[in-house]
Amino acid sequence: MYVRLAPKAKIDHVAIDPVAAQVIREVAQRILSDETGKITCATEAARLTREGVPCPSDRLRQLYSRPLKGGPWTAKAVKHILCSEAALGYLMHNGRPVIGSGGRPIHIADPLWDRATHDALVKKTAPKRNGSRAPKSTQLLSGIALCGNCGARLRVTGRYGCIARVRGIPASAHCKPAPIMGLTALDALVSEWFLSRYGAGEVMRKVYDPGSGHAAQIAELTATRTRLREDRQAGLYDDPEEAEWFRTEYRRIGEEIATLKALPERKPGMRMVPTGRTIAQEWGAGDSVKRREMLAEFEVRVVLHPTGHDPRVAITGMEISTDGIELTG
Repeated sequence: MYVRLAPKAKIDHVAIDPVAAQVIREVAQRILSDETGKITCATEAARLTREGVPCPSDRLRQLYSRPLKGGPWTAKAVKHILCSEAALGYLMHNGRPVIGSGGRPIHIADPLWDRATHDALVKKTAPKRNGSRAPKSTQLLSGIALCGNCGARLRVTGRYGCIARVRGIPASAHCKPAPIMGLTALDALVSEWFLSRYGAGEVMRKVYDPGSGHAAQIAELTATRTRLREDRQAGLYDDPEEAEWFRTEYRRIGEEIATLKALPERKPGMRMVPTGRTIAQEWGAGDSVKRREMLAEFEVRVVLHPTGHDPRVAITGMEISTDGIELTG
C-alpha cells in the first residue's frame, strides 16, 4: 500500500498492507501444506468470499474509506498474487521485475515471502493433469461419500444418493436399488464416528519450511549474471566506463554465488507444530468445508448401502500412529 506521512501529502514510500498480508500468507500456507489436493486457488477464493474477506479491489476501497462493492474473490486473482514476483517486494512493469543499475530487480517494499517459497507456490499452483478436482459443493461429504453398490460418488440433490445408473454410466447399470439418505442423518453419523475416533487427539499444524533458500538465491544470481553476459555479447557495455562497471558487477555476482555455494543447504519441506487444540475443538469451530478438509486429511471414506444392508453405512479412516495426529491448519 502507498504510505503518506500526512493525509494530503505526496506518497512517501510503499509498504506491506498488514491486513491483506495476513490473509494471503494464510492462503499460501494452506496451499503449501495441503497434501490432499483439495485446497486450491479456487477453493481458497471460495473460502475467502464465504468468510466475507474483502477482495483486492474492495480492500483498496477500504484503505481509501470508500464504499465496498462486495465483489467475490476469484481463483485467477489468488493465483496471480501467489505467483507474481511483486510478492518478493520488486518494482514491476508488464508483469516483470524492473532491473536496477546493479543488474538486479529493484526492491520497493519488504517481501511477503522469500524466493524459495515463491518457487514452491508456482510449482504447487501449476495446472494438474491427474483428473482429480476439489469439490465445489459446501456439503460435508461431497467427494467423500460413495455408493455401496457401484462405487460411484454420491450426488447431493437435497439428500445423498447415487444417480450413476440414471446418468447412464455403464458400470452402474445394475445399481438397484440406489442408496439414498438424508443430508442431516448421514452428516451426523459421520461426525459422531469421526469425533469418537479422533476427537481427543491434538491438532498438529503443518507448516511449510522454505529451507535455507540458498539454491533459489544461486539460481537468481546465475540468471542475473547470464543476462549481463548476454547484454555484453550484444555490445551494450562496449564503452570503457560501462565495460569497467560490467567487470565489477560480474565479478561481485560470481563471488556471491561462490559464497552461497559454500554454505550448508537446508532443503524445503513440512514440519509439524503443536497447536494446543484438540480435533474436537477444531471440528466444533469449523464450518462444513473446514470439516470436510479435516475428513480428507484423515482419509475418511463413507460408503452408503441401500436400506436393509448391514452395515447401512461403512466408514473408514487412517490409522492413528503413536506419534500423534497430524492435521493441516
